[in-house]
Amino acid sequence: MSEPVICFGQQPCGIFPNRFLFSKIRTARRIQTELGGRIVFFLHDSDHDHRETCALLTNRHTGKIERVNFDVLNKIQKLHSPLYCKTIQPGWEEKTRRRLPNLVAPELVEIFDSVDLDNVTDFCVQMYRNMGLLEGVELVRSSDPELREKAIAVEDFFVDIPYEGEIVRARARDGGYFLYKGGNNFMEVNAGEINKRQISPNRDTRLAWMQSAVHCTHYVAGEGEIQYLNTEDTPEIEFIKRDFIDRSGEAYIEYDHEW
Repeated sequence: MSEPVICFGQQPCGIFPNRFLFSKIRTARRIQTELGGRIVFFLHDSDHDHRETCALLTNRHTGKIERVNFDVLNKIQKLHSPLYCKTIQPGWEEKTRRRLPNLVAPELVEIFDSVDLDNVTDFCVQMYRNMGLLEGVELVRSSDPELREKAIAVEDFFVDIPYEGEIVRARARDGGYFLYKGGNNFMEVNAGEINKRQISPNRDTRLAWMQSAVHCTHYVAGEGEIQYLNTEDTPEIEFIKRDFIDRSGEAYIEYDHEW
């Protein structure tokens, strides 16, 4: 029997990860302690939702929740580019650095200062690494062209295509490719010839697509995630609900964790 492969999935979720992501990591490590094997973090950096990278932090003086998110180069990137293609606007780091002493401990401000990257996904990943959260964890990115090449074909998907000087994530439907414009409005864009290296799945086809490349034996799912996963598509996986954590939607800013 092959060794266990314990997987969890998540979009990049802010300069400090959401507490629910920390819970997934902690749950995966607990299972690894019990069963052995390796841990895989399936990072869905193909998602384009700018809101995914918003960190909710409590002001240490006022007790009020503040939102910290990236400023990116332009509106097209903000609304339509996948997270791995969003570029941080110059000046964002300095502006954010001025806010952080009121929001997190000095050690975490130092970690923020240590990261000098202009890509949203890369910045998040390096922050998590420097916080010690990804030690011994294999990172697999949904944007990886080689992973996309070897993954199965799915009927419901997005494509990454050039548009007005940027890369955007367009939904494939009815034989065309569309950008969501709000409400019931979609704008069709010309995609040209498409290959597998441009394709990423939607929410409902993501699990089987991921599994065709990752081949996990156990999957740690979030409370909401477990409700929509098409688990019947992957009967070989044992699904485990992540351990409870309070204030799950807020940012994880504890730096004294022990595994």
